[in-house]
Amino acid sequence: MKISLNWLKDYIDTGLGGEQIAGILSDLGFPCEGIERLADDVVLDVEVTSNRGDCLSHIGVARELAAATGKELCLPQIELDEMEKGASEFTQVEIREPDLCGRYTARIIEGVKVGPAPDWMARRLEAVGMRSVNNVVDATNYAMLETGQPPHAFDYATLTEGRIIVRKAVAGEQIVSIDGSKCELTADMLVIADAKRPVAIAGVMGGLETEVGDTTTTILLEEACFDPVCIRTTSRRLALPSEAAFRFERIVDIERIDWASRRTAQLIVQVAGGRIAKGVVDAYPKRRQAGQVTLRLSRLAKLLGIEVPAETVLRILSSLSFEPHLAAGVVTCLPPTWRSDISREVDLIEEVARVYGYNQVPTRRKIQIEAVAADPRQKLAASVRNFLTACGFYETVTVTFVEQAVAELFNDGNAGKRLAVKDVSRKGANLLRQTVLGSLLGVLKTNANARNLPCRLFEMADTFVASDDKDALPTEGMKLALVCDSDLRQVRGAVEGLIKRLDPHADVTFVPADLNWAEVGAHVTVGGNVIGTAGIFAQAVREKLDFKDMSPVGAELDFEALLALKAGPIKIRPIPRFPAIERDLSIVVSEETPWAHIAKAVEDSAPAELEDIRFVDIYRGKGISSGRKSVTLSLRFRDDDGTLTHETVDGYQAAIVESLSLAVEAQLRTL
Repeated sequence: MKISLNWLKDYIDTGLGGEQIAGILSDLGFPCEGIERLADDVVLDVEVTSNRGDCLSHIGVARELAAATGKELCLPQIELDEMEKGASEFTQVEIREPDLCGRYTARIIEGVKVGPAPDWMARRLEAVGMRSVNNVVDATNYAMLETGQPPHAFDYATLTEGRIIVRKAVAGEQIVSIDGSKCELTADMLVIADAKRPVAIAGVMGGLETEVGDTTTTILLEEACFDPVCIRTTSRRLALPSEAAFRFERIVDIERIDWASRRTAQLIVQVAGGRIAKGVVDAYPKRRQAGQVTLRLSRLAKLLGIEVPAETVLRILSSLSFEPHLAAGVVTCLPPTWRSDISREVDLIEEVARVYGYNQVPTRRKIQIEAVAADPRQKLAASVRNFLTACGFYETVTVTFVEQAVAELFNDGNAGKRLAVKDVSRKGANLLRQTVLGSLLGVLKTNANARNLPCRLFEMADTFVASDDKDALPTEGMKLALVCDSDLRQVRGAVEGLIKRLDPHADVTFVPADLNWAEVGAHVTVGGNVIGTAGIFAQAVREKLDFKDMSPVGAELDFEALLALKAGPIKIRPIPRFPAIERDLSIVVSEETPWAHIAKAVEDSAPAELEDIRFVDIYRGKGISSGRKSVTLSLRFRDDDGTLTHETVDGYQAAIVESLSLAVEAQLRTL
């Protein structure tokens, strides 16, 4: 924002030079990027943050200087010589999109004479980088740079029926803007229309057919407030940047629109003559509700680390027009309408800090840093990373949002309670995820497309489930998710190994379960408590994510449940002195027989010398009848007191085979 010091003196007389004013503004949070010296003026190029649209004007900058210097702010005195005929006799305003246009005012000025702008106005506009067009257009630009509210002047004679309708464009409508651009409008763009056609792109640029020209004698003056997101989206989609759009994107003061309209009308009559119709047509469908913001002096001291006297706090907030009142250590403020960025206590604290001066915060030559040990969550996360990395898994970090289609694949009955954002940059992936599995599958698909296989991935991330109470915050919980392109045994082994690493005595089981996302699924339990799920992803999931030649598997565990695992005392055994004997058994069982039943049958008849039982393989095919499968398991026997003989192990094996036959109707498979 370029600021002319000659122009600025109309509103505040600081008696300071350009460098001094630039320094004050920089301390207030508006750094000066350059100082340009003209023949009779000094122009400051001031950077204004996106949340301070009120300072995109000379009056806005003058307000800040008045607060910092204690000098008086002088606003223009407005007196209008209005004719008897009222504005409502000329025009009517209809707002069909109140969510996109909060307020629209229309004034009528008759008898204007369009011509060159006076030298004083043209010089000021040119000093801040705006070319002179004619007296009417220059007056509207001057008013915008003075007040921060962008007006627009229509040639009233070109408006069909003299009406103004604020509506969305109809798909296929076109308009030629005043810069000659032919714009194809879409149904989500807001336009200003008359009774027949669009005459302006709301908040962005006027139309060529209704612009003020040499033959214009009557003007309809627009002052309005538009939705910032709508204006920004339209401006960029049409590639039509403008000074007006730049300000509307940063929010204008909806309460001072009529004041700005009166000021613009005053300037137009001053430089182009004419008479102003009595009153204004003001469409304001939803009145703004003023809200109070409180500031605790104790909180101010805690955040800033210094004590700011209460009288100083009140003086600063008063100078910023916050109307502060102090009671019991709490300052209650009513932010002015032009400060849309003030909504929280910390906003008020920032205002006090920047005006009081950041240089008031003392500095020390030395600082103390306290080393704090990692908390239990950090320790667990590190342990999980180390273990899964050793298992060949790679950690990923994905975004918290997913698409609607992906969210539906993992719907567990909360379809109507998904949380979404309205950010226009996330029209597709705008749902907060309830599971991390969908995000990990996207990463797996990317790696599969790049032939980066085999691929094993894991992530620890938050998930969000909406509460039944619409006013309550969502349930936020961290999950550990794993996916890979191999079989379920890889994931099961990793999950079991991880849990055993955290608690060597944990009883980990995979209980078959129907999961909405898995064709074969299981609940992961520890000591009978469900802490997660695992399974082979269903056909619907694979088709949606285009896994043609792959059946990925995955698991998801509750991080808090892992955190609750308590490892008991660790018992250390000496290295075995005597050798072990391993035996592999291939048994034929029913297709429905789960591994858990087989393992239990072995354990029920196993001697103390059975050291380990491991699953090896499943075979279906030639030699195995329909509805049956061959399961191969490996048994390891060891005696701590001596060397086992094969004859002894034969007896153990015979007892195990008999137990399998009785428990799961197993038949020993022979070649």
